[in-house]
Amino acid sequence: MKVKIDEELCMGCGVCPSICPEVFEMADDGKAKVIADPVPPGSEDSCREAVEGCPELAIKIVD
Repeated sequence: MKVKIDEELCMGCGVCPSICPEVFEMADDGKAKVIADPVPPGSEDSCREAVEGCPELAIKIVD
């Protein structure tokens, strides 16, 4: 499983790293970034929760 963040849509709310810090972190520019590619097997459920919790729908599962 892989995820991608649309940086144009990301508003930097911090929801994704709060739900799944194994996959997401906040970058210096205030936007979220993916730090695990592919998503570790034990983090897939929390990653899906982060995707669903994104208020801007900026995160997509791509694989």
